[in-house]
Amino acid sequence: MTRNILVTGGQGQIGLELARQAWPEGVSIAFPPRAELDIASQASLATYLRGRSFDAIINCAAYTAVDRAEEDRELAFLVNGEAPGWLADTGIPLVHVSTDYVFDGSKAGYYGERDPVAPLGAYGASKLEGERAVGAGQSRSVVLRTAWVVSAHRQNFLKTMLRAGAGSPKLRVVDDQRGCPTSAADIAAALRVIGLRLIEDRDAPLGLYHFVNAGEATWCGLAREIFALSSAAGGPAPEVEAITTADYPTPAKRPANSRLSTDKITSDYGIHPRDWRAAIRDIIDELVGPVPQTGA
Repeated sequence: MTRNILVTGGQGQIGLELARQAWPEGVSIAFPPRAELDIASQASLATYLRGRSFDAIINCAAYTAVDRAEEDRELAFLVNGEAPGWLADTGIPLVHVSTDYVFDGSKAGYYGERDPVAPLGAYGASKLEGERAVGAGQSRSVVLRTAWVVSAHRQNFLKTMLRAGAGSPKLRVVDDQRGCPTSAADIAAALRVIGLRLIEDRDAPLGLYHFVNAGEATWCGLAREIFALSSAAGGPAPEVEAITTADYPTPAKRPANSRLSTDKITSDYGIHPRDWRAAIRDIIDELVGPVPQTGA
Protein backbone atom coordinates (compact mmCIF):
# COMPACT_ATOMS: atom_id res chain seq x y z
CA MET A 1 0.00 0.00 0.00
CA THR A 2 1.34 3.41 -0.97
CA ARG A 3 2.06 5.79 1.89
CA ASN A 4 1.53 9.42 0.96
CA ILE A 5 3.44 12.29 2.56
CA LEU A 6 2.75 15.98 1.99
CA VAL A 7 5.74 18.32 2.20
CA THR A 8 5.02 22.03 2.54
CA GLY A 9 7.75 24.54 1.77
CA GLY A 10 9.20 22.22 -0.85
CA GLN A 11 11.23 24.98 -2.50
CA GLY A 12 13.13 25.92 0.66
CA GLN A 13 16.48 24.53 1.75
CA ILE A 14 15.05 21.62 3.73
CA GLY A 15 12.24 20.91 1.29
CA LEU A 16 14.68 20.63 -1.60
CA GLU A 17 16.79 18.20 0.42
CA LEU A 18 13.71 16.13 1.26
CA ALA A 19 13.25 15.66 -2.48
CA ARG A 20 16.78 14.23 -2.65
CA GLN A 21 16.25 11.73 0.16
CA ALA A 22 16.20 8.00 -0.54
CA TRP A 23 12.59 7.21 0.35
CA PRO A 24 11.50 3.58 0.71
CA GLU A 25 9.60 1.87 -2.06
CA GLY A 26 5.89 2.48 -1.69
CA VAL A 27 6.26 6.03 -0.34
CA SER A 28 4.93 8.89 -2.47
CA ILE A 29 5.94 12.46 -1.64
CA ALA A 30 3.91 15.49 -2.75
CA PHE A 31 5.69 18.86 -3.07
CA PRO A 32 2.90 21.20 -4.19
CA PRO A 33 3.97 24.63 -5.50
CA ARG A 34 2.48 27.75 -3.93
CA ALA A 35 0.02 28.03 -6.83
CA GLU A 36 -1.52 24.76 -5.63
CA LEU A 37 -1.06 25.19 -1.88
CA ASP A 38 -0.54 28.59 -0.26
CA ILE A 39 0.29 27.83 3.35
CA ALA A 40 -0.69 31.38 4.34
CA SER A 41 -4.31 30.65 3.35
CA GLN A 42 -6.50 28.30 5.36
CA ALA A 43 -8.92 28.14 2.43
CA SER A 44 -6.11 27.10 0.10
CA LEU A 45 -5.14 24.31 2.49
CA ALA A 46 -8.72 23.04 2.71
CA THR A 47 -9.07 23.11 -1.08
CA TYR A 48 -5.81 21.28 -1.63
CA LEU A 49 -6.62 18.53 0.88
CA ARG A 50 -10.13 18.00 -0.49
CA GLY A 51 -10.13 14.71 -2.37
CA ARG A 52 -6.53 13.89 -1.38
CA SER A 53 -5.36 11.50 1.32
CA PHE A 54 -2.06 11.82 3.20
CA ASP A 55 -0.51 9.62 5.87
CA ALA A 56 1.79 12.37 7.18
CA ILE A 57 2.67 16.02 6.69
CA ILE A 58 6.17 17.48 6.97
CA ASN A 59 5.89 21.24 7.36
CA CYS A 60 9.00 23.04 6.13
CA ALA A 61 7.11 26.18 5.07
CA ALA A 62 8.24 29.22 7.03
CA TYR A 63 8.78 32.95 6.97
CA THR A 64 12.53 33.02 7.58
CA ALA A 65 13.52 36.67 6.99
CA VAL A 66 14.60 37.32 10.58
CA ASP A 67 15.21 41.07 10.24
CA ARG A 68 12.28 41.80 7.93
CA ALA A 69 9.94 40.06 10.36
CA GLU A 70 10.38 42.99 12.74
CA GLU A 71 8.37 45.15 10.30
CA ASP A 72 6.37 42.40 8.59
CA ARG A 73 5.04 40.86 11.78
CA GLU A 74 1.56 40.12 10.43
CA LEU A 75 2.81 37.85 7.65
CA ALA A 76 5.47 36.26 9.87
CA PHE A 77 2.88 35.33 12.49
CA LEU A 78 0.44 34.11 9.84
CA VAL A 79 2.92 31.74 8.19
CA ASN A 80 4.94 30.74 11.27
CA GLY A 81 2.27 30.99 13.94
CA GLU A 82 -1.22 30.33 12.58
CA ALA A 83 -0.61 28.06 9.58
CA PRO A 84 1.07 25.27 11.58
CA GLY A 85 -2.05 25.13 13.72
CA TRP A 86 -4.20 24.63 10.63
CA LEU A 87 -2.01 21.71 9.62
CA ALA A 88 -2.20 20.27 13.14
CA ASP A 89 -5.99 20.41 13.04
CA THR A 90 -6.21 18.16 9.97
CA GLY A 91 -5.76 15.06 12.12
CA ILE A 92 -2.91 13.95 9.83
CA PRO A 93 0.35 13.08 11.66
CA LEU A 94 2.58 16.15 11.46
CA VAL A 95 6.28 16.91 11.70
CA HIS A 96 6.84 20.66 12.05
CA VAL A 97 10.20 22.44 11.76
CA SER A 98 11.00 25.17 14.28
CA THR A 99 14.03 27.17 15.37
CA ASP A 100 16.69 27.87 17.99
CA TYR A 101 15.51 31.52 17.98
CA VAL A 102 12.80 30.67 20.50
CA PHE A 103 15.58 31.06 23.10
CA ASP A 104 17.10 34.32 24.34
CA GLY A 105 20.66 32.99 24.51
CA SER A 106 21.18 33.69 28.21
CA LYS A 107 21.93 30.07 29.16
CA ALA A 108 25.59 29.16 29.55
CA GLY A 109 25.30 25.63 28.15
CA TYR A 110 23.33 23.72 25.56
CA TYR A 111 19.57 24.20 25.46
CA GLY A 112 17.35 21.19 26.10
CA GLU A 113 13.73 20.77 25.11
CA ARG A 114 12.55 21.60 28.65
CA ASP A 115 14.45 24.88 28.96
CA PRO A 116 12.41 28.10 29.21
CA VAL A 117 11.75 29.94 25.94
CA ALA A 118 12.06 33.71 25.56
CA PRO A 119 12.42 34.82 21.93
CA LEU A 120 14.22 38.11 21.34
CA GLY A 121 12.43 39.12 18.13
CA ALA A 122 9.35 38.73 15.98
CA TYR A 123 10.71 35.77 14.02
CA GLY A 124 11.39 33.70 17.13
CA ALA A 125 8.10 34.76 18.70
CA SER A 126 6.17 33.73 15.58
CA LYS A 127 7.88 30.35 15.50
CA LEU A 128 7.11 29.82 19.18
CA GLU A 129 3.45 30.56 18.48
CA GLY A 130 3.57 27.90 15.77
CA GLU A 131 5.05 25.36 18.16
CA ARG A 132 2.22 25.99 20.60
CA ALA A 133 -0.40 25.81 17.88
CA VAL A 134 0.93 22.43 16.77
CA GLY A 135 0.96 21.17 20.34
CA ALA A 136 -2.67 22.21 20.79
CA GLY A 137 -3.81 20.61 17.51
CA GLN A 138 -5.61 17.34 16.87
CA SER A 139 -2.77 15.61 14.99
CA ARG A 140 -0.11 13.36 16.46
CA SER A 141 2.85 15.66 16.08
CA VAL A 142 6.58 16.21 16.45
CA VAL A 143 8.11 19.68 16.54
CA LEU A 144 11.73 19.63 15.41
CA ARG A 145 13.82 22.63 16.39
CA THR A 146 16.97 23.19 14.37
CA ALA A 147 19.49 25.97 13.83
CA TRP A 148 22.00 27.72 11.56
CA VAL A 149 20.75 25.89 8.46
CA VAL A 150 23.10 25.71 5.48
CA SER A 151 22.97 23.90 2.16
CA ALA A 152 23.84 24.16 -1.52
CA HIS A 153 20.39 25.65 -2.14
CA ARG A 154 18.63 28.99 -1.79
CA GLN A 155 20.14 31.74 0.36
CA ASN A 156 22.03 30.89 3.53
CA PHE A 157 25.14 31.90 5.45
CA LEU A 158 27.46 29.50 3.65
CA LYS A 159 26.45 30.65 0.18
CA THR A 160 26.55 34.30 1.29
CA MET A 161 30.11 33.82 2.53
CA LEU A 162 31.26 32.17 -0.71
CA ARG A 163 29.70 34.94 -2.79
CA ALA A 164 31.17 37.69 -0.61
CA GLY A 165 34.55 35.96 -0.43
CA ALA A 166 34.76 35.76 -4.21
CA GLY A 167 34.65 39.55 -4.38
CA SER A 168 36.63 40.66 -1.36
CA PRO A 169 40.04 39.78 0.12
CA LYS A 170 38.80 40.34 3.68
CA LEU A 171 35.47 39.80 5.45
CA ARG A 172 34.35 40.85 8.93
CA VAL A 173 32.18 38.25 10.71
CA VAL A 174 30.53 38.20 14.13
CA ASP A 175 32.42 36.10 16.68
CA ASP A 176 30.32 36.43 19.85
CA GLN A 177 27.23 34.46 18.81
CA ARG A 178 27.58 30.71 19.28
CA GLY A 179 25.44 27.94 17.81
CA CYS A 180 25.37 24.65 15.91
CA PRO A 181 25.80 24.84 12.11
CA THR A 182 23.44 22.30 10.55
CA SER A 183 23.11 20.81 7.08
CA ALA A 184 19.66 20.93 5.49
CA ALA A 185 20.42 17.48 4.09
CA ASP A 186 20.90 16.09 7.59
CA ILE A 187 17.71 17.79 8.80
CA ALA A 188 15.86 16.21 5.88
CA ALA A 189 17.23 12.79 6.80
CA ALA A 190 15.99 13.24 10.37
CA LEU A 191 12.57 14.38 9.13
CA ARG A 192 12.36 11.29 6.91
CA VAL A 193 13.05 9.01 9.87
CA ILE A 194 10.47 10.76 12.07
CA GLY A 195 7.81 11.04 9.38
CA LEU A 196 8.01 7.36 8.48
CA ARG A 197 7.98 6.38 12.16
CA LEU A 198 4.79 8.40 12.73
CA ILE A 199 3.14 6.52 9.87
CA GLU A 200 4.31 3.05 10.85
CA ASP A 201 4.13 3.24 14.65
CA ARG A 202 1.06 4.52 16.47
CA ASP A 203 3.18 4.63 19.63
CA ALA A 204 5.98 6.70 18.08
CA PRO A 205 7.35 9.34 20.48
CA LEU A 206 5.68 12.73 20.07
CA GLY A 207 6.41 16.26 21.20
CA LEU A 208 9.39 18.55 21.03
CA TYR A 209 12.85 17.56 19.77
CA HIS A 210 16.12 19.28 18.87
CA PHE A 211 18.19 18.35 15.85
CA VAL A 212 21.46 20.02 14.89
CA ASN A 213 24.81 18.78 13.68
CA ALA A 214 27.25 17.86 16.44
CA GLY A 215 29.71 20.43 17.73
CA GLU A 216 29.51 24.19 17.89
CA ALA A 217 30.94 27.34 16.33
CA THR A 218 30.63 31.08 16.16
CA TRP A 219 29.64 32.69 12.87
CA CYS A 220 33.27 33.71 12.48
CA GLY A 221 34.46 30.18 13.19
CA LEU A 222 31.99 28.80 10.68
CA ALA A 223 33.16 31.30 8.05
CA ARG A 224 36.79 30.34 8.62
CA GLU A 225 35.97 26.64 8.20
CA ILE A 226 34.01 27.38 5.03
CA PHE A 227 36.98 29.22 3.52
CA ALA A 228 39.52 26.64 4.68
CA LEU A 229 37.57 24.01 2.77
CA SER A 230 36.86 26.34 -0.14
CA SER A 231 40.55 27.20 -0.43
CA ALA A 232 41.47 23.51 -0.46
CA ALA A 233 39.00 23.00 -3.30
CA GLY A 234 40.36 25.94 -5.30
CA GLY A 235 37.61 28.38 -4.32
CA PRO A 236 37.50 31.73 -2.48
CA ALA A 237 39.83 32.13 0.51
CA PRO A 238 39.57 35.64 1.97
CA GLU A 239 40.88 36.64 5.37
CA VAL A 240 38.14 36.56 8.04
CA GLU A 241 38.29 39.19 10.77
CA ALA A 242 36.42 38.58 14.03
CA ILE A 243 34.03 41.35 15.12
CA THR A 244 31.39 41.71 17.83
CA THR A 245 27.62 41.85 17.51
CA ALA A 246 27.85 45.51 18.46
CA ASP A 247 30.04 46.06 15.39
CA TYR A 248 27.32 44.64 13.13
CA PRO A 249 23.91 45.92 14.31
CA THR A 250 20.79 44.33 12.83
CA PRO A 251 17.07 45.15 13.17
CA ALA A 252 16.42 41.87 15.01
CA LYS A 253 18.45 40.88 18.04
CA ARG A 254 20.06 37.42 17.87
CA PRO A 255 20.72 35.08 20.82
CA ALA A 256 24.37 35.01 21.89
CA ASN A 257 24.03 31.29 22.56
CA SER A 258 21.61 29.02 20.71
CA ARG A 259 23.39 25.68 21.02
CA LEU A 260 20.89 22.82 21.13
CA SER A 261 21.23 19.47 22.88
CA THR A 262 20.29 16.45 20.75
CA ASP A 263 20.32 13.82 23.50
CA LYS A 264 16.54 13.33 23.37
CA ILE A 265 16.27 12.66 19.63
CA THR A 266 19.17 10.20 19.86
CA SER A 267 17.47 8.39 22.73
CA ASP A 268 13.96 8.28 21.25
CA TYR A 269 14.62 8.02 17.51
CA GLY A 270 18.14 6.63 17.31
CA ILE A 271 19.33 9.65 15.31
CA HIS A 272 23.02 10.43 15.81
CA PRO A 273 23.99 13.79 14.27
CA ARG A 274 27.38 13.93 12.56
CA ASP A 275 29.91 16.70 13.15
CA TRP A 276 29.06 19.98 11.46
CA ARG A 277 32.46 20.15 9.76
CA ALA A 278 31.76 16.95 7.83
CA ALA A 279 28.42 18.38 6.78
CA ILE A 280 30.03 21.63 5.59
CA ARG A 281 32.60 19.66 3.62
CA ASP A 282 29.83 17.92 1.65
CA ILE A 283 28.29 21.27 0.71
CA ILE A 284 31.63 22.73 -0.37
CA ASP A 285 32.20 19.59 -2.44
CA GLU A 286 28.95 20.34 -4.26
CA LEU A 287 29.29 24.11 -4.66
CA VAL A 288 33.05 24.62 -5.15
CA GLY A 289 34.59 21.27 -5.98
CA PRO A 290 36.04 18.21 -4.27
CA VAL A 291 37.89 18.99 -1.06
CA PRO A 292 41.09 16.91 -0.89
CA GLN A 293 41.14 14.41 1.94
CA THR A 294 43.86 14.98 4.53
CA GLY A 295 45.54 12.56 6.91
CA ALA A 296 45.99 8.84 6.69
